[in-house]
Amino acid sequence: MSHTPHELAEEFPELAEQMSALRQNDQHFANLADRYHAVNRDVHRAETDVEPTSDTHMTEMRRERLALKDEIYAYLKAHAD
Repeated sequence: MSHTPHELAEEFPELAEQMSALRQNDQHFANLADRYHAVNRDVHRAETDVEPTSDTHMTEMRRERLALKDEIYAYLKAHAD
């Protein structure tokens, strides 16, 4: 188990510029990125015991983060320059 944050720019470094542009110009993408950031922050806080949670809730949060990451990646590929 890793206790490092999974920031989008670290997950998709080759798409960082595209993400930045979409975040500024595409409200749907900005909402997806904001939701990912919120869930990612919650997972990281739980993993580091800043805000401990049950194993079940941790699993649910990780699944939500993964689903959002998959959706973001698909969106980025569909809106590639």
